[in-house]
Amino acid sequence: MHEKKVSWLELFYDLLFVAAVSKATHVLLHVEHNSISVEHLLKFILIFVPIWWAWVGQSVYINRFGHDSNAQRLFMIVQLFFVLIMTASLDVDFDSNYLPFFVGYIGLRSLTAVQYVLSSRTETAHRQKTARFLAASFGLGIVISCFSLFFDSPVRYLFLYAGIAVDIIVPLLGRKILVKTPIHTAHLLERFALFTLILLGESVVSMLSVLQSYKFTGSSVLFAALAFLLVIAIWWQYFENVEKHVDKSKQTAGQSLIYGHLFIYFSLSMIAASIQLLFVDQLEYVFMLCFAFGSVLIYYISVMFILYQYKFNHLRPSFTVVTLLTGILCALFTLDLFIAASPHLILGELMLFFIIFAKATA
Repeated sequence: MHEKKVSWLELFYDLLFVAAVSKATHVLLHVEHNSISVEHLLKFILIFVPIWWAWVGQSVYINRFGHDSNAQRLFMIVQLFFVLIMTASLDVDFDSNYLPFFVGYIGLRSLTAVQYVLSSRTETAHRQKTARFLAASFGLGIVISCFSLFFDSPVRYLFLYAGIAVDIIVPLLGRKILVKTPIHTAHLLERFALFTLILLGESVVSMLSVLQSYKFTGSSVLFAALAFLLVIAIWWQYFENVEKHVDKSKQTAGQSLIYGHLFIYFSLSMIAASIQLLFVDQLEYVFMLCFAFGSVLIYYISVMFILYQYKFNHLRPSFTVVTLLTGILCALFTLDLFIAASPHLILGELMLFFIIFAKATA
């Protein structure tokens, strides 16, 4: 399989998703009655999933069929306009901005589906079958979502997300077809790694928010320093593995890589929110503890799952390492549950866990 490199336009494409990710993360900062309501947690998921899937759809198409031609560049440039529309519509009051969100999202997905249709006309054999399958499944998801225009809230959201669910689930059912047109693992890993950097950037924004809001007090500087070390530890753990310890020549349908990263991205957004929420100390203690450690747990499980699938066999984490890391995380959570810890101490514990996690796996 020939080497595929990330193009400059792909990097620019990622850049425009920064604002969308930031708006999704901001939903988690809405504190009511010392907790984040179920409504806001659900809104975060419902906003984040379409952002992720729109980005994944085009990224995976380019990975399998892209050629950095003028036609592909034109498609991506038009998609960037729809990204702007979708991003501008993202808000906690989701209902009032539904139409522009719908136009932005469906515009993105439709252009990706059209590209698969065009590829199905030029490709042959199994590659043609893969393109036709994905064009049909994405087209079905788009049609189902379009029915949402004929209904008011909340019924329209049932149709919108039913279509998105079809979009996401049908490729899983067609794995036997997709594996015959394997992904370029090195290229897709690089694409996901670049998007991971975007999510880590949200934690940097949280650090800046702490420093700017509290005028560089001793407490805020110490907290920001701990948060900085936490982000560095996450970066070390993730990128050391991606760069040196995974088998980039492996040929698969890429589904564990694709779907596993959804939960990595969920967790990184939650960690970014946790940094700010810990410092302002507005959440009820047990809720804050569960939210912060829960976000780390989601990251830990997701990364371990991907590492097991793509890491070289002799470098895969042993049962002893997995048991040790799980035990450390559970022990820190249990200790804080029974002995109240300060926000600085909780953040320091999370930092310590990621340092150990990085050392043990990278």
